[in-house]
Amino acid sequence: MEIRKVQMTGGSSYIITLPKEWIKSLKIQKNDSVGLISQSDGTLLVTPKINREQIQKIKEFDVNIVTNQNLILRQLIGAYIQGYNCIKIKSTTRMSPTIKMTVRKFTRTTIGQEVVEETDKYILVKDILNPTEMPFDRTIKRMHIIVKGMHEDIITSIRKNDKKLVEDVLLRDNEIDRLHWLVARQHNIILQNFSFADKMGVSIELANTSFLVSRIVERIGDHIIRIANNTINLTSNKIEEILIEKLESASYMALDIFNKSINSFLRKDLKLANDTIDYVSKLETRCKEINKIALKQKGDFIISLGYVVESISRIGEYSSDICENVINYIIGLDK
Repeated sequence: MEIRKVQMTGGSSYIITLPKEWIKSLKIQKNDSVGLISQSDGTLLVTPKINREQIQKIKEFDVNIVTNQNLILRQLIGAYIQGYNCIKIKSTTRMSPTIKMTVRKFTRTTIGQEVVEETDKYILVKDILNPTEMPFDRTIKRMHIIVKGMHEDIITSIRKNDKKLVEDVLLRDNEIDRLHWLVARQHNIILQNFSFADKMGVSIELANTSFLVSRIVERIGDHIIRIANNTINLTSNKIEEILIEKLESASYMALDIFNKSINSFLRKDLKLANDTIDYVSKLETRCKEINKIALKQKGDFIISLGYVVESISRIGEYSSDICENVINYIIGLDK
């Protein structure tokens, strides 16, 4: 850290000199303008980027070097999450159909990514979405609606022994991933360009909290998928009515806790967040009651039932984590 003294000029203006190395590295000339952004922690950000437009970030992939299709897809998703708005996929020879299919899969599983140029040896993918048009709260609301619907349908499928409904739930997992990746992308763009946070109308702290909440919601979605996969095994056997009732009760309680945790985030409600955390212990007690009944079961059924109960419990625990992040954020506002 360089320490520089604040000086006064003209009797009313305060000035401070800027590091020469910084000026040279950014090729700032005499009479050029720089932006000053006041941060919530009292620091002052000095930036030459005063137009507040998203930085053009370009990432290139040579598919002659990397041929593993899964790795190519993961790299493309990684570039998307890191905030690259221009991705070039190139090859010295004719690009194979499988690589082109991988690129198409990438554009289908991400939001705002489109192929704008394509030849036998080259594909250009650009981001056509204005990230500011998708506020964090709106994305997390959408994630909540999807996860809530999946959870409700899983509960219904257990009661009605409906395997088709389970299969439908499994298909919705990709939508949650897409939305979480969008939040992760916006979060990374903000970390790389603080002025973007101002353009989105959010603080750095809220961006961080939104990312953490989004990641937890995505994990809750994963547990619902785990329940769905194991529900297929459960519905292949005749389930006792008392067990169905217990599973329904625990599932609805977990869903209620999840709903409350999201509402505490959207409303920034400290009391609701705290009360929801205290509510989780009741869900744990209910899950233990199911486990006692499960001990009387046999074979693969008891294994699948164990996974279902564990995931129901984890939904409550993850919802508690959301509430903890909400409390941390609210406390941080009191400065």
